[in-house]
Formats: sequence, structure tokens, C-alpha cells
Amino acid sequence: MLLFRKSRQRHIEKLIERLDNKDLVKRYFFLLMGCFIVAFAFNVFFKQYNIVCFGISGVSIVVSHFGIPNVPFILVSNIILLIVSYYTLGWKKTKNAIVGSLIFPIFVWMTSYFVPYLHFDDVEMLVIAIFGGVLSGIGYGLIYKTNFNTGGTDIICEIIAKYTKISMGKAMWFSDGLVVLSGLVVSTWEVVLYGYLVLYLISFMTDKVVLGISQSKAFYIVTDKQEEVRDFLLGVNDAGVTLINARGGYSNNKETLLLGVVPTRQYFIVKEGLREIDNNIFFLACDAYEVSSRGKIRS
Repeated sequence: MLLFRKSRQRHIEKLIERLDNKDLVKRYFFLLMGCFIVAFAFNVFFKQYNIVCFGISGVSIVVSHFGIPNVPFILVSNIILLIVSYYTLGWKKTKNAIVGSLIFPIFVWMTSYFVPYLHFDDVEMLVIAIFGGVLSGIGYGLIYKTNFNTGGTDIICEIIAKYTKISMGKAMWFSDGLVVLSGLVVSTWEVVLYGYLVLYLISFMTDKVVLGISQSKAFYIVTDKQEEVRDFLLGVNDAGVTLINARGGYSNNKETLLLGVVPTRQYFIVKEGLREIDNNIFFLACDAYEVSSRGKIRS
């Protein structure tokens, strides 16, 4: 049994290694593009208007008011955190942050030359925060889609998650939330609240870029009228349905679970149709970001 587990673990490690080395040129291209977009948004939308928004770059806006330049602060902080990551998280966790940690400060320096030519003094701060948040979210989405990251608070979050056993999502909101709150040192509550708006937009847009916009909905259905529901789903354009043997968690009775995948545009008609067929129907509907059938993928 122990030998089997070790063999399976080695197989999984080899699989992960193959995935890490897959499409490297394309992944590095998107990493560089994502870093450039985030650095551009940082200089043009956030640093210029003192919106402390996220990560080490957000902290750099605060410390710049005390005479510490942004780029050296970000670079030195990232290097220190890479060292800490190596000793606390190991090489496997650290290696994917090396390039992003070193290239991001360089792009921050490069994009700072755009600032004199891009001023939005007549634009509402809300609009600036929205545009900056959306643009940063797109950039981070491209970065995370490559399985790389830019170090900084990403490393801090992983360390927090490892030693406190809380989720990465909660760790990120905790660390970045404190960064945004530190903006009170150099700005007002109004600007800090814009920072929290930016944080939400970044999170939202990152998910959209990484996962994509759902083109399909998945329905998990339990009903006594299985034949009618199956025929109804099969009658919907571009829909599919699979019958799965299941067992009730409470009743322990054998049941049939219907898994239906339908185009998003058909969601409303399917939802209402199911209720018309069976008033006591139970179903769970969720986004299906990628549907694969016989090698064909529909996002």
C-alpha cells in the first residue's frame, strides 16, 4: 500500500513537472504582458492619485511620501520575500515567483515615463479607480493564467495560509485589506474606500480572465420525472444530459442524478421549464466555464 502511494505521488510530481514546462514561451509572453499592464495601471491610475490599492506596490505609495522611491522599495522587498519564500515554502513554490518579482519593478520604472503625458485631473476619482482596477485585474489575470505570480504579498499570503490553515482567498483579503487601510497615512477615508473598490475589481476581473466568461450552465437535477426532464433537456438547442447513479446523503436511497449542460442564453427557459415539469424538483445551477466532450472543448 505504501509503495503504491509513493508510486502515485511520483507520477503526480512528474505530471506537474510536465505541466510546468508546457508552452513556456507563450506563458512567459503573457507573464510579461500582464506585468506591463499592472505596472502601467499602477503608475497612471494609482500612484499618480495616491490610491493605495494592493500588494508591495501599494505599500510603496505610502513609503514614497517619506522619501523612499517606489522602484527600489518594490525590488528590494520582492527579493527579501523570495528568500523568505525559499526557506518557508520551498523551491517549488518559489520558482514561479522569481521572474515576476524581478521584472515587475523594471516595468514600474519603464511605465513611469508615461505619467507626464497622461493626466486625468478633470476625471472623477471613481472613474479613475474603476479603470485602474479593471486594467490591473486583466493584467493579474494574464499573470495567474500562466501559473506564475509577481511575488510580494502573494508570498505573504501563501505563508499565512500555510501556518494558519486559513484559505488563500481569506489570506489575500487580510493582507491586501491591511495594505489598503495603510493608505490612511497619506490620504483620506474617501481615497481608502476607492482602494477597496479597486481591490474588488481586481479580484473580479482576475477571475474573469483566468476562468473566462461562462458560455454554459450546468444543472444538477434530482426529480421523480426523470424521463420528462431528460427529454426536455435534449430538446434544448446545443444542450446535453447525462444520467448518473447517486445515493441520497440523508435517506441513503438510490437515486438518479441528471447532469445537464445548456448554453447560458437558454438558462432562463431551462430553469422555468424544469419547475413546470416538476414542482418538487431539486436542482443546482452553476457556471460551466469549460465543457469538453470527446476531445472538443467549448468554453
